[in-house]
Order: sequence, then C-alpha cells, then structure tokens
Amino acid sequence: MSAIRFPTPDATIIDRREAIIAGLAQLVPFDCLVTSENERRAYETDALTAYRRMPLAVVLPRTTEEVSAVMAYLHNAGVKVVARGAGTGLAGGAIPQEDAVVVGVGKMNKILSVDYPNRTIKVQTGVTNLGISDAVMGDRFFYAPDPSSQLACTIAGNIGMNSGGAHCLKYGVTTNNVLGVKMVLVDGTVVEIGGAHLDAPGLDLLGVVVGSEGQLGIVTEATLRILRSPEGARPVLFGFESSEAAGECVAAIIGAGLVPVAMEFMDKLAIEICEGFAHAGYPLDAGALLIIEVEGSPAEIEADLARIVAIAKAHGVMTIKESKSAMETAAIWKGRKSAFGATGRIADYICMDGTIPTGQLPLVLRRIEEICAERGLRVANVFHAGDGNLHPLILYNCNDPVEQEKAERAGDEILKLCVEVGGCLTGEHGVGIEKRELMPYQFSKFDLDQQMRVRAVFDEAWLLNPAKVFPLGSREAA
Repeated sequence: MSAIRFPTPDATIIDRREAIIAGLAQLVPFDCLVTSENERRAYETDALTAYRRMPLAVVLPRTTEEVSAVMAYLHNAGVKVVARGAGTGLAGGAIPQEDAVVVGVGKMNKILSVDYPNRTIKVQTGVTNLGISDAVMGDRFFYAPDPSSQLACTIAGNIGMNSGGAHCLKYGVTTNNVLGVKMVLVDGTVVEIGGAHLDAPGLDLLGVVVGSEGQLGIVTEATLRILRSPEGARPVLFGFESSEAAGECVAAIIGAGLVPVAMEFMDKLAIEICEGFAHAGYPLDAGALLIIEVEGSPAEIEADLARIVAIAKAHGVMTIKESKSAMETAAIWKGRKSAFGATGRIADYICMDGTIPTGQLPLVLRRIEEICAERGLRVANVFHAGDGNLHPLILYNCNDPVEQEKAERAGDEILKLCVEVGGCLTGEHGVGIEKRELMPYQFSKFDLDQQMRVRAVFDEAWLLNPAKVFPLGSREAA
C-alpha cells in the first residue's frame, strides 16, 4: 500500500468535460447530476481518506433504465466509470479518477417487494444494509450480514466488496445471502443473474459478480435472503489477561465444534477506546475481550453458554459478564459497532482486513504488535474472531508524511503475514487501491492473468473502475 499510484488522467477526456456533462444532462434530471467543484468534492474519496481524486462528474440515477442510458452514453464516449454506494469502503474502491464519471446508487433506495413464505426481499441497491432489517423486523425477520457501517453502507457496496459483519460467523457473508441481481453492463445492457430461488442453472455468474468491486457492471437491484429472527439471543463478555489467551480460547471454541452467532475480539487499546465512547461495561483491567453471542431457545442458549464458559475458564478467563437486558445487549454491540468511529476520535488510522486460520490467531496477534511497535506505532485490534477476519487499526498522524508511510508499510507487512500463515489479503473490505500492488504476493502471474481475462469479458476496454484490484503494471492479459 505504500506505493499507491493513480494512472495519469487522459487530457483529451478532461478537455471534453463540458460536452460530456451536457450529454448526461439530457439523460437524468437536474438534481441527479453533480458538476460543481464543491459538490464533486463530496465524492473525491471513500473511507480511505488519505487518498483523493476529483471526478469529472457525478450521476445519481433513480432507476435501472436511467443507469442503462447513462452507461450506454459513457461507453460510446469512451469515458471511465466508477460505481459508488455510500462511500464507506475502507480500501479505496470508490475513489474516482479525474477522467472518470462516478455513478452512484444513493437515490435508488426503494424496497421493491417482500416474500415472507419464501424468505426473500427484493431491493434497489441504494437501500442501506440496516434498512433491510428495519423493513422486516416488525414481522420478526432480519438480513444477516451486518458490517459495522450497516447504518450507512448500501447493498450495492456490500455486493461489490462481499461484506461480512459480526453475525456472519453463523449466517455467512454477502455472497451467502444474495440470490439474484439485476446489473447494467458497461455498454448499458441490462442483465438478470440468479433470482428468487436457491440455485440457478449454468455457470455461477452470481458468485463472480459478488465481490467484483464494480469492475463488471453496476448492480441496481438485488434479491436477498431474509431469515426468521431467533427466539432469543444473549451476548457475553469474556475478559482475558492477554490477546494470546483470548486467541487460544477462540481457536478452542471453534475446534470444539461450537458455532456462536458472533464472536468478536478487542485488545486492550480497543477496549479502552470503545468503552470511553459507548460506556458498555467492558472490563478495563483485561488485556483482551471476547464478545460471544449465542441464540436459540432459552435451553439452547444455556447449554451453549455452559460449554463456552467451560472452555474460557480452561484458558484463564478473568471476567465473565452476561447481558441481562435488551439495554445491556444494545450497549455491548454499540461499543463494537462503533469501534472504527470511536478510534477516529483519538487518532487517524489505517484499517487492515486480512483473514487467517483461527488456529494462527495467537501467533499473528503477537506479530502484529511487534510489527507496529518496531515503527513506533500503536495498534488497536478489533475483529471477527470466529472466522479469523482481522481488523487491526494502525494509529498514526495523517499530517505527518513519514508517519503515514510507516503506517502503510506496517499494514503491508501485516497483510503479507496473513498470507504466510495460510490466509488471504482481504476478508470483506476488498482490494481497491489499498492492496492492489500486494496481489502478486498471494496470486501467481497465471492466476492474475486468468482473473483479468474474466474481467475483460465484461469490460474489454477497462472502463469500469479501471485503477483498482489488479497491479497497474501487470495488465497484459487484459
């Protein structure tokens, strides 16, 4: 990540800006087109705020038909397109280029239909993640993937990055909960993949689309799986003396065949940061904390917790605190869900997203601390422990270029470490620009060439989010 570069803007495209904007103005209403410098500035970055690029223009269509018309026009004009949801991504996936038009789905925010007997919901992809659960919770249903940004992030972004969340240990990530999509291709063609059924015939194109980071088309509608709310659920706080002890406990719980609905980890610095914000009753004397939630009938909850408590005691747990009310449960999860924002109150940070085998947690946590300490940096670890999806927050001063470079190099080392122990570069944030130049560390040239050939089938001219995912100097196969 320390050598992030953007392609040089095409001066010809920039010179044609006024003509391109005039053409777009014929396709969408006035309030769906953003052209002034001040208004475009809101779209120059995503949550990887250290990097910014001003887009040529921003279009906010309201329907699939408008997206199709815009894409056909831009394709004929040879203009690059960057798709955008809510801009909450942490890997730079929605950062535009100066010669690109941003096409956002923010105005496409309707719930289209709900089918409770078949447990599906159809939405426009500008709907927020939490908006789906809010729409069906009155009938005791919910949508399982729940990233920390669920209040703001859109389904479009979730599909683009294959987002996860705290409760995905049991229910899976986005790809496990998407049944079908309507997608506009680079030339404006509208296609439908999958549908309101458990499986579709033919090649698994849906599996290619989910996690494709806006490189294959713009998803405008999605059919999602909704689930019946459990009879009950209860989170428990477990405080440990060290991160290693908590990591060993996680590995032991998974190894015992237990699958809690969620198992979240915080180290000492993360505990202090989140408790200072949420006042959730986190144990400040602990070196590490696990939030483990189980669900089911009262009898099932008691049985599962008894086994988990026994394993925790065998690993030297210091504190056990069960939630006794809905208010306590909300406070516990508020602290965890607010971790990134709470950290942002005290320092700038880079959030990594490597994934590792759970058995490697003790080793990797120790090495993360060493990697950051060697550079004089602090790190707060808060992550999805059950599936080994790490989120170390490397704290630094973004106004100090030297310190920023140290933070980025530490991030690179952490991600390489994840690959070395049998994991991968990203669990749910995507590659974007952040991990783009690290892709050869995980994939061989043959692997990358094959991936780029698949991408080129959808977008031969590389107009869709072209500066992302694949190393800039390794695109011969495209």
